[in-house]
Amino acid sequence: MAAAGRRVVTLGGKGSSLTSSSVFEVANGFARITIDSSALSRRSSSSSKSATTKFPFTVPNYFTPEETRASVILLLNKVLLSSSSSASAQLLEILDQDVRSSDYTLNDVASDDLALLDYSVAAIDGVSAILDHRSSALSSIADAVAAMSCEALRADVSPFNLMDSGDGSSAKDAVAVAADFKVFFNGSKLVNSGKKLLDPSVAEIPSVHGNFREVSRSLHSKTRVQLNSGFRAGSAKDMSTALSSLVLSLSNLGDISVRRAELLLANSIYDGELRSRLSEMLAAKCPRADALEELCASSQAALRKKDYLLFLHNIYELLDVVGKMVSWEAIVAFVSLEGSDIFVEKIQGNNGSVGEPSSGDTVNTDKKSEKKKKVVLGKGTTALMQFIKDRLLGGATKADLEKYSQDFLSLLDPRGSGFDDLLMKVKEIVESNESRRLPKLPKGTRDFAKEQMAVREKAFSIIVDVFKRHGAMALDTPAFELRETLMGKYGEDSKLIYDLADQANLKKWGGLEVIKILTELLDELDIGDYEVKLNHRKLLDGMLALCGVPQEKFRTICSSIDKLDKQTFEQIKKEMVEEKGLTEETADKIGTFVKHRGSPVELLSKLKEEGSEFLTNSEAELALNELEILFKALVKSKCVDKVVFDLSLARGLDYYTGVIFEAVFKGATQVGSIAAGGRYDNLIGMFGTKQVPAVGISLGIERVFAIMEQLQKDKNQEIRATETQVLVSILGDDLSLGAELVSELWGAKLKAEFMINKRVIKHIDRARGSKIPYMVIVGDHELSKGIVKLKDVTAANEYEVPRSGLLEELQRRLNGTSS
Repeated sequence: MAAAGRRVVTLGGKGSSLTSSSVFEVANGFARITIDSSALSRRSSSSSKSATTKFPFTVPNYFTPEETRASVILLLNKVLLSSSSSASAQLLEILDQDVRSSDYTLNDVASDDLALLDYSVAAIDGVSAILDHRSSALSSIADAVAAMSCEALRADVSPFNLMDSGDGSSAKDAVAVAADFKVFFNGSKLVNSGKKLLDPSVAEIPSVHGNFREVSRSLHSKTRVQLNSGFRAGSAKDMSTALSSLVLSLSNLGDISVRRAELLLANSIYDGELRSRLSEMLAAKCPRADALEELCASSQAALRKKDYLLFLHNIYELLDVVGKMVSWEAIVAFVSLEGSDIFVEKIQGNNGSVGEPSSGDTVNTDKKSEKKKKVVLGKGTTALMQFIKDRLLGGATKADLEKYSQDFLSLLDPRGSGFDDLLMKVKEIVESNESRRLPKLPKGTRDFAKEQMAVREKAFSIIVDVFKRHGAMALDTPAFELRETLMGKYGEDSKLIYDLADQANLKKWGGLEVIKILTELLDELDIGDYEVKLNHRKLLDGMLALCGVPQEKFRTICSSIDKLDKQTFEQIKKEMVEEKGLTEETADKIGTFVKHRGSPVELLSKLKEEGSEFLTNSEAELALNELEILFKALVKSKCVDKVVFDLSLARGLDYYTGVIFEAVFKGATQVGSIAAGGRYDNLIGMFGTKQVPAVGISLGIERVFAIMEQLQKDKNQEIRATETQVLVSILGDDLSLGAELVSELWGAKLKAEFMINKRVIKHIDRARGSKIPYMVIVGDHELSKGIVKLKDVTAANEYEVPRSGLLEELQRRLNGTSS
């Protein structure tokens, strides 16, 4: 490999470091390694003072040249980082030659350094660097190719309507993938057209591509650390965790790519001869799904045997296979979108002339093809298609399918000369403000679509009504709070900070009313099955004292117990014993107590039985007496059936002093806690002149919204974004007439909109799309007769109504007095 014109990567100098990209470049001859002269001199002088020996190592015969060179690059770098050996110069000589899978021996290695050297560690990190670099690139290319396929399939792209909920419950990478695809589809007349094909290979794109993006990012983080670390014991096991995830995500990515290619062949290539030729090429050259299964099985078998180098090589082969699958999907998608223009003449005709159609079917499909050419691709897809045509066709209008396919495969090869330009183009499209025109939201915030706003307005209306029913007053607190205010009391549980939504602080039994308010809210929001778990902080303290927990550890052990809804007791026990210093006996006794859970009245009665340990502790006894009063009140208020007395409920925040509670949704949507709160006697006094006992509750409104939106989807209910009752439709361009009619309706407090357009179908589409029940239609005919047409949109009936009687007729119908 000639050195001229190649980038130089210097190792051993101050601040020098390796990256996955530089390993990839050197391994493929795009860059060359040099060693900083100061590093060579340091190692030469130090090694001359000690005895030397030989270090043999073997490059596996199944390694490719790229893997082989990557392994030697990392061995060199780790030698420079970890030892004083003169072996670095010998390794540089090996790299400058045509390094192959073979046996090698490094001479004059300092005896003291021999125990440090480990070729397998270097090889694992070197191949991991290649996998990291190529996975990152494949993630971007696979997104772009799948976007082309969605366009060619005229796919239903509703699965890409994802948004970040802002509360940490969204799959952020899936949301990010969906946003990138919208850049490609921006302005498209193909997606969501026709039959709007929705196949799992399309619907799964956000989750599968998002998972691959997440796994690739995790691999990059681990690889970056490994590349510039010395020889470390256990690094192979550490890397195998991220790499195991890569196996599964690669397999899923390849699987849906092949399925989309097959769908494209069956549904999007109209010329029969072109479809047949491309199908033959795909069958002969594109890897099949069983290749994924074999490589996944081989990699896992190697990992079980702890043969880490073979494990890495199998993943390397798997990445190659998936890359080829994506490349062939790209070819089929491109041919689907441009094929009849570029390739048909070469296939059907002789000497460049187009043959006659062989059947009536061909004529029909040609007509479909001609119609398809007139539609518009998304801006991002258009830019990508143009780049590919410019690069591979060079201005030509016709091409040979087989040669073009071979050129396309070369373009999509990460080692090819044009790949970096393609990758840069894809990233330019995705990051282009002109294409996206979407503002970047601050972390933790989100936008809401009109349908989502309709759900929110309904929910807030119910919430406000319930609070007003209980005498609540509105209070607007700052959007931001000083950090020291929030952090002053919370200690290790500061991550659990939240805003207090309600302070019923002047009512003696605020706990009762807050729980009653909570159950009323959740019942009226009609979200489905839920339960309110309840406990008492003094009961928890008494329980911990009975178990032998030192008082100074009460809060930190409460923090551990609070995780029981997400972890097993064995996991919590390990944390309490190994990290927080409890004895196993103490932890086991806590385990016997926190298993108590059941009906409030029945469990309380059991805990107050004669001989109960809880009655021997004053704190616990006081808590049980307070809970007895509360439970009797809950029975009388008819909401106790929603409450579960649960001794494992701890609520990690430090300021709670009495009753604590947490509402948990029990339906299919996995959201966890939807509301929580408790009594805090001392918190308000921190910010004022006197102590004010208070009870607060926080409703997880975003989680409630997620449940309500999912319930709407499950019931196939379309969410109406507006409350408009009447659409005033002016068939023409008379703005003043529209203003006159709609103002009359507004004056009567009717909810109305107006629209001016000469085509009646545009008005009808607007009414149906917004689910507006009535239309008032006025054109020249109606004006000449002094009438308007009143259309019942749902029933599809029209009535002629005198202009002077319009308001009265509308009010009668909207009040439900019409037949």
